[in-house]
Amino acid sequence: MSRNAIAKEIGYSGATVTNVAKALGLSFDRSSTEAAVKAHRVDLAESRQLLAEKMMREAHAMLDALSQPYEVFNFGGKDNTFNSHTFDTPPVEVKRNVLTTAGIAFDKATRIVEKAPEEDVTAEVKAAIAGFTAGLDHLFEGDTYGQVADAGDGDGDGNGGAGT
Repeated sequence: MSRNAIAKEIGYSGATVTNVAKALGLSFDRSSTEAAVKAHRVDLAESRQLLAEKMMREAHAMLDALSQPYEVFNFGGKDNTFNSHTFDTPPVEVKRNVLTTAGIAFDKATRIVEKAPEEDVTAEVKAAIAGFTAGLDHLFEGDTYGQVADAGDGDGDGNGGAGT
């Protein structure tokens, strides 16, 4: 249960709950979940980016279809017949609907991208990678497995026998 939920339930302030918890050796520290929250934020930003890209691809495909042949058809009549005709391009009302839909997709995709500026996501990704790298450095501290001390001819100068 969170500190605020406890405070609300017992009718005391959050600060009082914190002080009592501290006196009992308890803590409401959430720093252990900070990395998970940041990772989740990065995942959501990636998902938004993928959605925006998908919307833009669909808008492009719809707009490209405006210059393609377009088949119109009809079922009906007392004999329930099928009739169709292919035009060089879609009719005006279809073009209008496609342009409106593509415009909405563009607008929504633009808002998605603007909602999570790339710089913020990049900073979060860099911070997550730095934390991961620091963890690996700590985990493998002093381990040289797989590292090549001198790539070359064995004389230690690292030039592969090319001379000095």
